[in-house]
Amino acid sequence: MKLALGPILYYWERERVFEFYRAVAGWPVDIVYLGEAVCSKRRALRLDDWLEIADTLAGAGKQPVLSTLALVEAESELGAMRRVVGNGRYPVEANDAAALNMLSESRVPFVAGPALNLYNGETLRLLHGLGAHRWVLPVEQSRDMLAALQAARPQGMETEVLVFGRLPLAHSARCFTARTHQLPKDDCGFRCIEHPDGLPLHTREGKRFLTINGIQTQSGESTNLIGALPELIRLGVEVARLSPQSTQMEPVVRLFRDVLDNALDAAQAETRMMAFLPDGMCNGYWHGQPGMAWQPFAFSE
Repeated sequence: MKLALGPILYYWERERVFEFYRAVAGWPVDIVYLGEAVCSKRRALRLDDWLEIADTLAGAGKQPVLSTLALVEAESELGAMRRVVGNGRYPVEANDAAALNMLSESRVPFVAGPALNLYNGETLRLLHGLGAHRWVLPVEQSRDMLAALQAARPQGMETEVLVFGRLPLAHSARCFTARTHQLPKDDCGFRCIEHPDGLPLHTREGKRFLTINGIQTQSGESTNLIGALPELIRLGVEVARLSPQSTQMEPVVRLFRDVLDNALDAAQAETRMMAFLPDGMCNGYWHGQPGMAWQPFAFSE
């Protein structure tokens, strides 16, 4: 099984992004997704910057993939997407129907991202015919749904599953981070840069419920499927995706790699992971339960 690092979903300072990927070049990951997948107003890096980072990672033996926005609202965003699709050097992850249209017309191989609604074999076969060589399981799908889709997927199409990080649950035309700071979306002051792991939203009882990330709503806790890696392998999943967080990302990556390399027991890894997730863990969707639930894995196998 390959290990992938998803795109940074938060707004970080330009130099922090470059520093992060200089470190990633030495991490045991196989695939790295790059680019802005949440908000087009986040322009600290341009396409040329992302391509420069991609070249560096490719030189370090990684497979770069350029991600597109999950919610397209303006012609300018379509123009930026066309430039990503037409980069001519690296494959693209499509997170919006507009990207699917551009990629199929350009005959560019692509990854069908987690923001697409992929719930049945017919859809997988359709996207495979359009040029998708890999698809990412929607984050709310269970183990049983994954098994059914694995049985229905077309030959030659890989499967990727998000196994770590805050779950992207929804996107909206409104910016909730700007609203929190009493600012209009069009004059937000880029306040999300103050929240490198998103803005926590708590219930009245003080429990972390959700995470606000600009126009994106995420889970309050981070999903952790390190205990499910043996089962994912049995189900024929080819790629496990980790979503970046602002701190302690390297030890998280190495824990997953150690389990995949049989250098560490999954039960031990699950226990160690708690030290790197101060806001807690969830895996409810995997078990067919509410997403915020946590159920320890049974390690009888």
